[in-house]
Amino acid sequence: MKLRNLRNEDKPQFMIIPMIDIMFFLLVFFMMSTLYMVQQNTIPINLPEASASQNDIPQSINITIASDGKIVYEKEEISLGLLNRRVTLQMASQPDSVFILRGDRLAEYGKVVAVMDELKQAGARRVAVATETKVR
Repeated sequence: MKLRNLRNEDKPQFMIIPMIDIMFFLLVFFMMSTLYMVQQNTIPINLPEASASQNDIPQSINITIASDGKIVYEKEEISLGLLNRRVTLQMASQPDSVFILRGDRLAEYGKVVAVMDELKQAGARRVAVATETKVR
């Protein structure tokens, strides 16, 4: 009488498919978490709200008008007269520049119009007004 050997002679199988799924999950997790870590280096202001706001403007120059009337070109505070020269130099080096006007909702309307007028006189053709997305 022959007794069956109770030991299992089959080698264990290494399942690679679940490991690939976990690696893809980790990749997506880290990609999504780094999107929320991006810090915007601009002056914090209260933007007005608009229903048709646009978020995808490439290569732009921020011009900020604070509530106290200060004008900030990128990260440097400048006067209204110097703004014309800075925009003219920018347009000479990169004619397709996009200028984003970020005016605080408490800023004087006349100051915003004066900045827009300086941009137009300097030859800026692409000017956008930054707003917050209106929550319905």
